[in-house]
Amino acid sequence: MFLVDKPYISDILKNTIKSCTIPVVGTEIAHQLELYKGTKILSEEQAIASAQKQENPQLYLTSENSINWIAQHLALTPLPDKINLFKDKLRFRQLISPLYPDFYFKGVDINELKQLDFDTIPTPFILKPCVGFFSMGVYKVTNRNDWNRCIELIFDEIEQVKNLYPLEVLDTRSFIIEECIEGDEYAVDAYFDSAGEPTILGIFKHTFASQQDVSDRVYTTSKEIIENNLEDFTQFITKIGQLADVKNFPIHLELRRRSDGIILPIEVNPMRFGGWCTTADTTFLSYGFNPYDYYFSQKKPDWSEILTGKEGKLYSIIVLDNSTGVGGEEIASFDYEQLLQKFENPMELRKIDYRSYPVFGFLITETRVDNFTELKYILDSNLSEFITTVN
Repeated sequence: MFLVDKPYISDILKNTIKSCTIPVVGTEIAHQLELYKGTKILSEEQAIASAQKQENPQLYLTSENSINWIAQHLALTPLPDKINLFKDKLRFRQLISPLYPDFYFKGVDINELKQLDFDTIPTPFILKPCVGFFSMGVYKVTNRNDWNRCIELIFDEIEQVKNLYPLEVLDTRSFIIEECIEGDEYAVDAYFDSAGEPTILGIFKHTFASQQDVSDRVYTTSKEIIENNLEDFTQFITKIGQLADVKNFPIHLELRRRSDGIILPIEVNPMRFGGWCTTADTTFLSYGFNPYDYYFSQKKPDWSEILTGKEGKLYSIIVLDNSTGVGGEEIASFDYEQLLQKFENPMELRKIDYRSYPVFGFLITETRVDNFTELKYILDSNLSEFITTVN
């Protein structure tokens, strides 16, 4: 069964749960999300009873906001602890420490940040909330000036986002400091089946504008990206699954592959694929198979067949985060039509209420490999050319 929740559910997902007759838990919020007529709805009581009868209930969350529902109603199942094992970045580092005995990480309470002795921390390092979402509160620190700046900025950012997400999704009371992982970064959608075996449903390369960039602006998938990484990433995810002992469990994994081929995980987001229905929907639009259905039906994609004819094409998710420096309440409009003109083949545009969330929307595009300049443009832009301010 699926748990649907705010902030967003796509038409692709709505159609999937209806056409594939995937049961949806009938929470109060589920009834507000305008699911298609004919969608199979389970009462909360039915969903709880069903899940408690199963050793490894098969659930999917459209939003990590639903983690709270699981913690409250499925406490008698293994799910809350398995979710926390991944969601808590400090606990996750402790879980995989046998694979990386020399990897540096340290947990720290937010109230201790200002008193921390910077000289005791090996640089460069990443500072981020132990429980986080998107790139909120994430900073790369290479020297003392960076450290002083991020300490100042982090408290401002916490104030701005503190009411946007529940603590199960974004908890800024504790942070993790960990050594900076170098190499190409990827996002991977996968699931562990009823036997605990992993299946990869999508691989996206995370492209950055610069060495200091930690934003989520562009994620790209292609025939080459998948073929070059599928086998190694599957072997790596198998190790994670064995350590965590998870079954019927979808994940969205972020990792880096170093130049020497070593794979190091950044984080594993439990019970979902990419947030805001991004990566799974992009896989569907790009390659023609439905990751939600494949997880629910425990199917495996035939990548050799799927990737036939996809040579020379890049499929990208463009996260239109508000990097303008202007608050949403001060923005009168965002010119989505002008934005679309910057791309040769926009596949889907999703507009978001930028006054409620720090993002203008999401754009899914197809780009020829030899026209990467259009992706470079949006990577470098702070999007201010598309806004009109109130005054």
